[in-house]
Amino acid sequence: MFIQTEATPNPSTLKFLPGRIVLQEGTLDFRSPEEAAVSPLAKRLFQIDGVTGIFFGHDFITVTKDETDWQHMRPAILGAIMEHFMSGAPILEGERVGDDDLGEEFFAPEDQEIVNTIKELLETRVRPAVAQDGGDITFRGFKEGIVYLTMRGACAGCPSSTATLGHGIQNLMRHFIPEVQEVRQIN
Repeated sequence: MFIQTEATPNPSTLKFLPGRIVLQEGTLDFRSPEEAAVSPLAKRLFQIDGVTGIFFGHDFITVTKDETDWQHMRPAILGAIMEHFMSGAPILEGERVGDDDLGEEFFAPEDQEIVNTIKELLETRVRPAVAQDGGDITFRGFKEGIVYLTMRGACAGCPSSTATLGHGIQNLMRHFIPEVQEVRQIN
């Protein structure tokens, strides 16, 4: 098994590509060993000194670290991922919990058409680019011209996420949807 690694714009996060499907659908973001209890792979990764977060995408895993040097962590992470996939163990045990339960979206019923357009732009133009960087972005709400989004994986806490939201996504939304005045990140 050959696992590729890619740097992300977030220096504290590294993207691992195991060459196979990680999650069939959706994403999962684990920010603590307690949250990772549903995933044998996430539990194994949190046992490595310095690991502070794990994000599963369709075909990638991003690992976020503290101040520990990647040079010391990378071999252990690669080994844990390889051992997991070679064992045939599932990614999740029991019911799926986590990212898909971020709470209810909020917007006025009369804004449904605008929200549909926002979601379409996120799905077709934004999410693929964000996934390339080892993260994900989710629509949370729309109120009084403001689009609320949640960034996860490598994008959460990334120094360039403010620029991504402010310049990239906000400009894209304003271009296609005149009602959008601003884009804000919520956690």
